[in-house]
Amino acid sequence: MSRKASAGRSRILALRHDKTRSAGEGLERSCQGTVAGWIACAKPVGGVELFSAWLAGDAYQKHRHDTYAVGLTDSGIQMFGYRGSTHASTPGQVVVLYPDEVHDGRAGTSEGFGYRIVYAEPSILSEAVRDLRGRPYPLPFVGEPVSTSAILSRAIEEAFRGPLEPLAVDGLIVSLAEGLMAAERGAARPIVSRRVDVPAVDRARQFLDAARTRVVHSRELESITGLTRYDLARQFRIMLGTSPHRYLLRRRLELARERMHRGRPLAEVACDAGFADQAHFTRAFVSAFGLTPGRYRVLTTGHRSADPPGAQGAPRPIADVRRTTPPGWPRYTRAR
Repeated sequence: MSRKASAGRSRILALRHDKTRSAGEGLERSCQGTVAGWIACAKPVGGVELFSAWLAGDAYQKHRHDTYAVGLTDSGIQMFGYRGSTHASTPGQVVVLYPDEVHDGRAGTSEGFGYRIVYAEPSILSEAVRDLRGRPYPLPFVGEPVSTSAILSRAIEEAFRGPLEPLAVDGLIVSLAEGLMAAERGAARPIVSRRVDVPAVDRARQFLDAARTRVVHSRELESITGLTRYDLARQFRIMLGTSPHRYLLRRRLELARERMHRGRPLAEVACDAGFADQAHFTRAFVSAFGLTPGRYRVLTTGHRSADPPGAQGAPRPIADVRRTTPPGWPRYTRAR
């Protein structure tokens, strides 16, 4: 599966293509059949790869990843063989596969199945677990691969809401580590360190306030706080109730609302506030306020937006916004 394919480009998967590091081996072999479906993936960022798909029939033959695989079933019944047993995951359930474990994948009914999955390198999860525990600790092993873990489900939902910026990766890894540790303990909340370096967290907060219109890299916060990115994410959440990335996103949205109240065009607002594009701005705004920017403007001013027709798009339900494939993701179509 080529990561360089153009977004929206369709092709028959019987054609030969490159493997992704995480999902390619099983998929490459399965392409010898004629199975309907599509796949969307993004270039890995900071040891994390996002992958989503809808497939039918016998989708994947036996294969293995050198990463953790944490997925959320969106539709249909997802069947797979793993560690000598057959498992089934239904919409809303979470699937956790330990690194280097052989597994396959197929649809449980003729309607196919859809899912979103996060592949994370064990080394970064190990670092996060160490920071959360306050000492070195073995990688979490989840004995039951299918669950309804709220921590992991929220982490996956959040990961697919917009472009995967460096701070978003940090928060995602911490959430995955917490969820995996909780699942290992039987769904109890993981025991983590409550130690907080208050001056360091405050320096990070002030830095994010000043840099709200640009992408902030993890190494910048590590430099000014003296904390690792995962320890900072943990301490930041304890003090401020959210992750550094979510905090930065809210500061951008505050600036965006200020510009909107001044009557600026929404495309200009999105750019000035530091969003990747207007679609990213709309998703973030809906996630925070439950309204599209255009609808918010109408309700607060009583006037329709001055943006040109089609610039902001028709309001969509939040569920539709969540399921939109992120910009730049290649999309493949399998044909029978």
